[in-house]
Amino acid sequence: MTKLAVVLFNLGGPDNQEAVKPFLFNLFRDPAIITLPAVARYPLAALISTTREKTAQANYRVIGGGSPLLPETEAQGRALEAALKAVAPDVEAKCFIAMRYWKPFAAETAKAVAAFAPDEIVLLPLYPQYSTTTSASSLKDWQAVYAGPGRSRAVCCYPTVAGLVRAHADAIRDLWTTAGKPANVRLLFSAHGLPQKIVDGGDPYRAQVEATAAAIGELLPELTDRQVCFQSRVGRLKWLAPSTDDEVRRAGAEGKGVLIAPIAFVSEHVETLVELDHEYAELARQVGATPYLRARTPGVRESFIEGLACAVIAALERPGGIAPHGRWLCPAGHGKCALRTGEAA
Repeated sequence: MTKLAVVLFNLGGPDNQEAVKPFLFNLFRDPAIITLPAVARYPLAALISTTREKTAQANYRVIGGGSPLLPETEAQGRALEAALKAVAPDVEAKCFIAMRYWKPFAAETAKAVAAFAPDEIVLLPLYPQYSTTTSASSLKDWQAVYAGPGRSRAVCCYPTVAGLVRAHADAIRDLWTTAGKPANVRLLFSAHGLPQKIVDGGDPYRAQVEATAAAIGELLPELTDRQVCFQSRVGRLKWLAPSTDDEVRRAGAEGKGVLIAPIAFVSEHVETLVELDHEYAELARQVGATPYLRARTPGVRESFIEGLACAVIAALERPGGIAPHGRWLCPAGHGKCALRTGEAA
């Protein structure tokens, strides 16, 4: 049998209160996040992680003290292994997890993959929309540490593939139906924000987020009042707009409720379980945006896992390099697209 290693990439999250500060330090010392030289970036990362530690710890205490991202990703890995076994019985597929800013780090996972001795490797970021700050950073991190066997391919993005789109649309419709199909809600497609200068520099993230939202919207003709927005804005830089909190306020001012769908996330973590479920819910209460509804992330929904399995099988059919899954092509002008940087096969 062909031995296949599927490496799932995600940001990671602190698993306890003591891990919060080093997690934040690892995040902010990444040159993909803060583009200063190391001599300035490392002290700044130390300062940010120190000043934000207590606030971040308080957020994680709301959800039990640590992030659920790793166990959620492990569940996705098990589901993906089962899906691959069903569609490719001649392949011995094993999923591995490499987190960018907390354990298991890429170096640890690389050793486990090398010990597995795969014939084939598929690198699969759990970021549906490509960005230099997420997928590119994780793939670069992996390439620096893996020296084992196996022919490797990478999936750079899959913003409009059917499985992802269906999973989000089903979650939104399920929630809306359970809530009694309220007519006065605005559907907010909320994605993690980025500084505007990153997108202005050619990062295709915003274009891909908007494409995901448009594809989901096509499956939800009953929800015509829709808006893409961006959450988690920090610092003084100009970030992608409109912001999710501003859109919640606008809905309240217009006498509408909101149904928020976190379309750039595939797992529950602090930004969904605290920022959306608590902070924005309280904001909605204050501004009269009722009802306030929040759709779940794809998790282990069958359609999403099947979509990931299709991405893996499709990657195996090409000779190597990095490419999107599905028919997605970034619009012209996005010079940081993986296909335009020379990284693709």
